[in-house]
Amino acid sequence: MGKIVTYGEILQRWSPPGALRIGQGDEWEGQFGGSEANVAVSLAILGNEVGYVSRIPGNAVGDACIRRLKYFGIDVSGIVRGGDRLGTYYFEKAADLRKSIVVYDRNGSSFWSCTPGMFPWKDIFGGCSLFHCSGITCAVSRQAADTTFEAVRTASEMGLRITCDINYRRNLWKYEGADAQGTLHELMQYSDFIFGDQDEWEVATGLPKISEEGMRADSALDMEAYGRYFEQMHRQFPGCSSMMLGLRNQISTNHHTLSALLWHRGTICTTRIFDIEDIVDSVGVGDAFVAAYIHASGKWPDDPQRCLDFSTAAAMLKNSIVGDFNLVNEEEISSWI
Repeated sequence: MGKIVTYGEILQRWSPPGALRIGQGDEWEGQFGGSEANVAVSLAILGNEVGYVSRIPGNAVGDACIRRLKYFGIDVSGIVRGGDRLGTYYFEKAADLRKSIVVYDRNGSSFWSCTPGMFPWKDIFGGCSLFHCSGITCAVSRQAADTTFEAVRTASEMGLRITCDINYRRNLWKYEGADAQGTLHELMQYSDFIFGDQDEWEVATGLPKISEEGMRADSALDMEAYGRYFEQMHRQFPGCSSMMLGLRNQISTNHHTLSALLWHRGTICTTRIFDIEDIVDSVGVGDAFVAAYIHASGKWPDDPQRCLDFSTAAAMLKNSIVGDFNLVNEEEISSWI
């Protein structure tokens, strides 16, 4: 596989330590993260040539952010410097029966104010084989959405493979005229591979989800129902060759079951259901799915079952790692399949 480019907003993540609530945050732990950056880091760790594109402020925080990306061997030449600040989010970890909380502070960030014409997409995509984007960039602001479609259309015209994570974030679609379903549906039309969980596919397609709230490690999935579901989705996105549906059941705060289904050119693959009893950090699990599939589909293009098994194992392992980034290599993931 040739060079891979991802595009999105990298954020500063702030969390009070342990199980403290946001209001108890006398001390804060800071890390960099953000969906498309998470995918870039995972792909780089898996041995791929990766470029990351964003808009980052020209200050000490932006410098630190770029150093962190370079640490993983990511090409940052497509990053544009400008704006006043890096976007942030505050994350309160779940504990016992209390759910996790995410509070975004992204309005007015460097990425929020990016506009079409700001990135030289034809130069950025030169020599690249794949472009990865997500619905988050379309939710941040109207101008960020317009810039995303500029990138996607250029990538399509240049013949790049395009992958998309639906990444629906209800709390972000706030700008005037925001239309989550319509925008996501249009973005997905360009995509060769699409990933989403049950709720995200429902938002993007309007099709009622098949709930797996009772999924256990020994559960049997209703494959006839999923077969009909994927057929309906493919009719909406006829140009898409692969669609992945992530399945998660939250039995308790720290105990989840995790699996996925892959539709690939008319065939549905299933994989094991992981029983994860001691979750450390579940942020970025979807990004782990996506990065692992992109890597696997480039390495084993004729083996969709192996691609799905690899992706699900990578996502399972992310639950054991603090922070947004999935810091596991191919050998560690492959030991689970």
